[in-house]
Amino acid sequence: QVQLEESGGGLVQAGGSLRLACTASGTGRFFRINYINWYRQAPGTQRELVASDTGRGITNYADSVKGRFIISRDNAENPVYLEMRSLKPEDTAVYYCNANLWTPSTGSNTYWGQGTQVTVSS
Repeated sequence: QVQLEESGGGLVQAGGSLRLACTASGTGRFFRINYINWYRQAPGTQRELVASDTGRGITNYADSVKGRFIISRDNAENPVYLEMRSLKPEDTAVYYCNANLWTPSTGSNTYWGQGTQVTVSS
């Protein structure tokens, strides 16, 4: 069963950095990430798209994180990272990865991770 799992969240002081990872499992050896998005949701707010990678070398960022957050990956399909710098208290939220993955057995499907908490103290 294909699953996504976020990791790397935690407590950090304002101005600090964190690197979140989104790792796919159950994909088998050969799979492709068609696109991946990072969302966040703070208490009492709607889930917000903060960063996306279309899989064609195109990345997009919300204005609130532009210049501070970067989607990246090593020379491999998995995991995909969200590097967050100059963190602010308003970045505090649960961060989710959302990806469309293709495998030979399942075709293309969209998946969500369960989220990882990021807390930025002032």
